[in-house]
Amino acid sequence: MTLRPLFIAALASLLLLAGCDQLGIESATAVADRREAEGKAIGGACRYSGRAIEDCYAINRKADKAAMFAGWREMNDYMRENKMEAVAPQIVPPPGTEVAAKTDADSAADEAPASKKAKSPDKADSKKRGAS
Repeated sequence: MTLRPLFIAALASLLLLAGCDQLGIESATAVADRREAEGKAIGGACRYSGRAIEDCYAINRKADKAAMFAGWREMNDYMRENKMEAVAPQIVPPPGTEVAAKTDADSAADEAPASKKAKSPDKADSKKRGAS
């Protein structure tokens, strides 16, 4: 006789747990599917706006990179097939998230050997020597 209330309690708890989706609790697969869809949407939007995939990764650090790349690639293929041009973004991303583009002088300085960098005098030093 003591098994019957235990059985009813177990059955009731199973019925309550089966309704978790109705309570707003997302399953792991639903969360993964949503993250993938968001990543693909972000990647497609980045490609449509003409952003490089690396810039897209830097701006959207929390999004899934594999999904972003998949969305970027799908949009790239779609744009090539339909001969579409990229649309320039109208809103600049918030400061600190945008990847700074290097100028030609900066990239040339980065490529110079360290010994040449150390031996070359600064412009301020040459002005001081010329003034004295």
